Amino acid sequence: MTRDQAIGAALMVGSLAGIAIYGWLLLTFTTVILQLTAFVAVAGVLGILAWIGYTLATTPPPKPIEEIEKEIEEELKKLEEEAKKESSSNVQET
Repeated sequence: MTRDQAIGAALMVGSLAGIAIYGWLLLTFTTVILQLTAFVAVAGVLGILAWIGYTLATTPPPKPIEEIEKEIEEELKKLEEEAKKESSSNVQET
């Protein structure tokens, strides 16, 4: 059995054990388990939303498209000027 298969088998056994334990707890302590499950689900969703909000609040805004276009145009002009200089120097050498 490869390592991946062993991990897969362990996950399967652990999941089935978790289902059995959750079912037993649900039958034994119905109200508390349902309340706990609902709390964990809602807290998980709200935690993810808080993480997204924190990321949006702390990430710097991107450059405006106009600024990026100007930078590209400047680079293209520089490349064209260099190409003209090279072609004129090649013409003078021959």
